Amino acid sequence: MKPPRCTGPGVFRHALLLALVASFAGCGLGTRPASVKQTYLLQPPPPARAAAPVHAGTLKVGMVAVAAPFRGRSFVYREEELKYESDFYNEFFVAPAAMLTADVGAWLSAAGIFREVLPASANADGDFVLEGLVSEIYGDYRDAAKPAAVLSAKFFLIDNRGLGGVPVWQTELRQRVALPARSPDALAAAYNSAWSAMLADLSRDLAAAKLAR
Repeated sequence: MKPPRCTGPGVFRHALLLALVASFAGCGLGTRPASVKQTYLLQPPPPARAAAPVHAGTLKVGMVAVAAPFRGRSFVYREEELKYESDFYNEFFVAPAAMLTADVGAWLSAAGIFREVLPASANADGDFVLEGLVSEIYGDYRDAAKPAAVLSAKFFLIDNRGLGGVPVWQTELRQRVALPARSPDALAAAYNSAWSAMLADLSRDLAAAKLAR
């Protein structure tokens, strides 16, 4: 007795499926490692503390906002004058605004320029409120031979002691730090250097500000 012949549309579909699986296996499907995101957190070193407070009032650190193009966690690269790209696989550990706000509070508290520094989360109001806007934070790759980290920001000091919330002082700061290589690790390190230098400039400018007592 002859064995039954395996024919029909079901057998054809089965054979096609096996062929597709073999084809994908040959291309390495299922063997490629999944892409993993790299996350970075800026951690500027603490500043030297002033011998005595320069300003007798208390300071509350308000929000340091970040301009819309750089507000997300992904690293941003400037490739040409009008061409920017975001990096899905390399990003800040937390949103830049939250990270930078916390850094400003910690830095100024350690610097000892004001009698007391209150964090943004504090319920109490300070004699002065410091607010900021980071307008640029990106890797500048327009010149392949001279990649750099760019950081620009403005800071405003508001007097809460009966002046109607009017800014009484402001400063505009910018840092550009050259990169040894075009890599996320190098960019993160340059950001940290640029941010540390900017916080040092902010402390110096605040200490020199002429504030009414």
